Amino acid sequence: MEEIILFIMSFVFIFVIYQISIVNPAKRRVLDKKKKNDKEKKELVEIKYLVKRYKLDLDKVSYNQLLQIVALVSSFDISLVVSIIMLFDNFIMEIVVGFFATLLIIMISYHLVYLFYKKKGMIKNV
Repeated sequence: MEEIILFIMSFVFIFVIYQISIVNPAKRRVLDKKKKNDKEKKELVEIKYLVKRYKLDLDKVSYNQLLQIVALVSSFDISLVVSIIMLFDNFIMEIVVGFFATLLIIMISYHLVYLFYKKKGMIKNV
């Protein structure tokens, strides 16, 4: 029961921090670009990954919805890794398992985001 509470508390905490520090500034940058017609794009690393790896079409996607999905997925990933790490008592084991769990969980979760957008038809046809 403690693990579930830890997971939920860490998820909510990380999601709020992610919203304040990453999503809100990204939304403001998008609004500022529309006003200034600035061609330079400062996108989140997660969005760049989805565009490069999975050919996500940003013209078809609601950017605000994508930011919210990235925030949810990233918060879930971090909370899950924290919960997995807490199962181990050995520091070295926590580091090793945390490293591999982080890579695996991020790859799986963003592949699921790709499948979601592929089903909605928002992937570029190459």
